[in-house]
Amino acid sequence: MRKNRNRRNFKKKANKLAVKGRLYVSATFNSTLASVTDDKGNVLCWSSTGESGFSGGRKSTPFAATVTVENALNKSKAFGMNEIDVYIKGIGPGRDVVLNVLRTAKMKVGMIVDRTPIPHNGTRSRKAKHNR
Repeated sequence: MRKNRNRRNFKKKANKLAVKGRLYVSATFNSTLASVTDDKGNVLCWSSTGESGFSGGRKSTPFAATVTVENALNKSKAFGMNEIDVYIKGIGPGRDVVLNVLRTAKMKVGMIVDRTPIPHNGTRSRKAKHNR
């Protein structure tokens, strides 16, 4: 049985304004994800290569990463953002593109951080073979 919901019970989302924020870019070999947060870390908007209209092997191209980061930055401008810190993670094709997009986006860049995980010691070695 479906409940009859009254429209008055739902609250409207408050329009957030954030002058300074963060851009998190995850560049994998298969796709690129970009999310924009405020200073506290609350996500304001995001974009991915799939959302930008790319599918299959085209998602892993530098052009798809360019479009994705541009979409995320354009969405963030709706929140009044003009200063941004950049956190890049991963080794995919979208990694180098981010810096080119930021140069053309006319936004102040506070800092650029590389958050790519680095293995400390690698995987465990194989068990030694015994000759009998």
